[in-house]
Amino acid sequence: AGHLDLPFIVVLNDNEMSISPNVGAISKYLDRVRTDRRYNRAKDELADRIERLPQGEMLVELGKRMKDSFKEFIYHSMIWEELGFTYIGPVDGHDIRATVHALRQATEIDGPVFVHILTKKGNGYDPALTDTERSHAVSAPAGASTSTAPTPPKYQDVFADTLVEIGHTDDRVFAITAAMPTGTSLVKFAKAHPERFFDVGIAEQHAVTFAAGLATAGMRPVVGIYSSFLQRAYDQIVHDVCVQNLPVVFALDRSGFAGDDGRTHHGVFDLSYLRCIPNMTIMAPKDENELRHMIATAVAYTDGPIAIRYARGAGVGVPMTDPLTALPIGRAETLRNGSDIAILAVGATVLAAERAADELALDNLDATVVNARFVKPLDETLILELARSHGALVTVEESAAMGGFGSAVLELLAAHGLGTPVRVLGGPDRIFEQASQGRLRELAGLAIGDIVAAARQVVSRRRAATVSAAEPVITS
Repeated sequence: AGHLDLPFIVVLNDNEMSISPNVGAISKYLDRVRTDRRYNRAKDELADRIERLPQGEMLVELGKRMKDSFKEFIYHSMIWEELGFTYIGPVDGHDIRATVHALRQATEIDGPVFVHILTKKGNGYDPALTDTERSHAVSAPAGASTSTAPTPPKYQDVFADTLVEIGHTDDRVFAITAAMPTGTSLVKFAKAHPERFFDVGIAEQHAVTFAAGLATAGMRPVVGIYSSFLQRAYDQIVHDVCVQNLPVVFALDRSGFAGDDGRTHHGVFDLSYLRCIPNMTIMAPKDENELRHMIATAVAYTDGPIAIRYARGAGVGVPMTDPLTALPIGRAETLRNGSDIAILAVGATVLAAERAADELALDNLDATVVNARFVKPLDETLILELARSHGALVTVEESAAMGGFGSAVLELLAAHGLGTPVRVLGGPDRIFEQASQGRLRELAGLAIGDIVAAARQVVSRRRAATVSAAEPVITS
């Protein structure tokens, strides 16, 4: 824009906020300079000598103001004007009139303009000022809890704790994240194994390529990133990892609906955008205990890249089992045997599928419930057997229906010439706004009642087709 002299306005909200500590050589160098004892001692000695002169205190204050003004000129106006921008600022972002005036002024200038606005994260709200990182995203207050039951651990904590545990016995395990050490709970790994933890900053592409490099050296890199943010590194996933079939582990936090995090954070596309890439293996745990064993499975897997998608928030409250055990790749788990219909669920939807089967039993509908575990590769033997023996299937996933788990099941049946009625339950073709995870599942048609209704419908359709086929054909 500066080079082309376009009418372009850049607004910088400068709130000095970084969700995680700054990383990189420049940040470390500047910190080292500012905290260098020789630099600070020389600065203090010079100020002390000047203060001894007549009107010395005034001279020291004047010098400080001149230094600040020079820094302001160099760091702000001069840099942007060299880039071809007209610089406006700094403006107090908490002064509405001043901010509006600056923005109006920017619209009246021909050519590119840079508006520098200074704000304070959490201004006017003491809890947010005290802990800016934890207050970066807040949930609506839900009132005081009267429950004394212990809260199940969060999936992100189970992931990090398990990785720390594995890291104690395997020094090839490295953890990588992109400015999300707190959100992914990898701060725990950083504390336990600091020499094998890397926060690359807001650079998902670099995180993936860096992991690929470690994998070529025989390391076991685990990339912990929110599902919705991994999309930024799609090119690197394809070319740097999957084309070379490197054993990189992708831990996809916040997969499915992210609840209060909002529409930019919903991880509902990962199954679709990862399933189509050759060499990629995809898992999804039904609960926090299964997540532990899937992490062990992923770290032990050396035949290519592998992704684990898990939900935001707390687990379901199941006991943890030891020792950590690698799961057989591409093998599903049958949780309940029935005969009328088979419900194939993946990840966080498995519990709802089990409860739906309980309700169907009240209507004398006997449902098989399968925890798919793997979206790629599918347990083809089991699915084909269920399609032939049950005659009706329902698939459930907290992900976009197009290109997801249900699509994979339909592709499998079509490849084997099976016309078994299948109802695919997944996210519809729309963007979901902010709401609780439970409410979002209702809006997407993934609640327990939706699974029950879908099962009844597909069974009725199968029975109607059976009756129609059995009716005699009358010819004149």
